[in-house]
Amino acid sequence: MATIESIQTAYVDFVLTEGELPKSVYLFAKRNKMPEEEFYKFFSSFEAIEQNIWTDLAAKTIAEIETQDTWRLFTAREKTLSFFYTFFEMLKRSRSFVVYSIKRQPKTFSSSQIFLGMKNIFEHFCNDLIVEGIESDELSDRKFFTSRYKDALWVQLLFVLNFWINDNSTGFVKTGEAIEKGVNVTFDLFQRSPIDNLLEFGKFLTRNRSIKHKISFGHN
Repeated sequence: MATIESIQTAYVDFVLTEGELPKSVYLFAKRNKMPEEEFYKFFSSFEAIEQNIWTDLAAKTIAEIETQDTWRLFTAREKTLSFFYTFFEMLKRSRSFVVYSIKRQPKTFSSSQIFLGMKNIFEHFCNDLIVEGIESDELSDRKFFTSRYKDALWVQLLFVLNFWINDNSTGFVKTGEAIEKGVNVTFDLFQRSPIDNLLEFGKFLTRNRSIKHKISFGHN
């Protein structure tokens, strides 16, 4: 009897062996000795299989990193770095398929349907980290911008993904550097800066305009 895992495995084996999608679900099912309707119990299309594979990669990454003994002690920045490093370690196990999957997407693959499930999981993960970071004062809570932090991290993930599939360095060491530098720069932008302090001081003066007036003219 077919399962999600067996269909995924058969699909990955097919596209990597043949270099293209199966001609139809019927032929794919026949090749794998299962009724066509058995396929549709689990997936509506071949694209749905790929979407599920990417979603699983993100979910498994989070499940793995959250089992670390020191996870609770990590800052938001460290948790994000941990996700990136672990995610790309997992991708190494399926690099041939990952490269195939991405290269058949449009050049602007950021909007590809295959990433929808992964994006939802990743953004939920990021939202939790951002809330933690703001509560601990690691990150600055900026009106209009805080809600966009997760978007910046998603763009960062896609950037590194594109970098990784083109990385020919031994052990993908350059990708490791891209992760470290990229995530650190992004979090530097999220953190409180002198501009934030200046804005806060401006808000303080606005809220306490009457006190400022008394200080300026109290002796007149």
